[in-house]
This record gives sequence, C-alpha cells and structure tokens, in this order.
Amino acid sequence: MNKIVRIVIALMVCLLVGYSASTVTRPSIETWYVTLVKPAFNPPNWIFMPVWTFLYVLMAVAAGLVWDKIKEQNQEVKTALGFFLIQLTLNAIWSYLFFGLKNPMLALIEIAVLELMIYETYLKFIKINKTAGYLLIPYMVWVAFAAILNVSIWWLN
Repeated sequence: MNKIVRIVIALMVCLLVGYSASTVTRPSIETWYVTLVKPAFNPPNWIFMPVWTFLYVLMAVAAGLVWDKIKEQNQEVKTALGFFLIQLTLNAIWSYLFFGLKNPMLALIEIAVLELMIYETYLKFIKINKTAGYLLIPYMVWVAFAAILNVSIWWLN
C-alpha cells in the first residue's frame, strides 16, 4: 500500500468521525445551543464546519505520513497510530457530551483529556515524521481555543 492510499484511508476515517459527531451536533445547534449565553469571542456557527473539515484533512495527512513509516519503525508507528485513534475517539466523544448530553462541564473535563492526547500524539508523530507532527499543531491550537470557549460557556451558563 502506498502513501497516497494510506492518506486516503486515514481521510475516510477522520471524515467519518467528523460526520458522526456532526449528527449529534447539528440538531442541538438550532435548539439548545442558541439558548446559551456565549462569550464575545464566540465565532459564528458557520465557521465550525469548514475549520473542522480542514483540521480532519490535516490530521489524516499526518496519520498517513506516519503510517507510511510502518516498515521502518513498526512499533513506534503502531504506538503513534494507537494514540491517534484514541484522540480521534475523544474528539468525537466531546460532541456527544457537549451537544448530545448538553453537558458543558463534562465536555470541559473531556476536552482537557483530549488536548493532552493530541499533544502526546504530536510527540509520537514528530519523532517519526516531522511534517506529520507539524500538521497537528493547528488542531492543537483549535482544540485549545475550543476548550477556552467551552469553559466560557460553562461559566456563563
């Protein structure tokens, strides 16, 4: 399997996770989420889908680049991809906690764990492929921003 195929498979997985999370998010956006008090820096709702799509693409490319090193660094790649799958799962769970259960406090605790797992994934990826590690930086920054937004919404409500 070549690098492009690995990236495409990773992209399909990432986009499937994103789609799965969106099925819980979308119904709450127009009902529950609009009733919340939000901080002044809250972005408009339309910005989230393109940003997340872009981040899922970056994550997929990063995972594909790491996966491509499986023959040279078998155990390191397996460990790194294990961390990647854990953080990807946590990524989806956040939407279920925040939008599905409508529980910003529980989502806040979970997003802190998510951020740590993304950072650990970054550390694993950068040792295998520097570009792959760098591709996770915008994701880490966005999730840090999302955590600040999450805590603000919890505090204001």
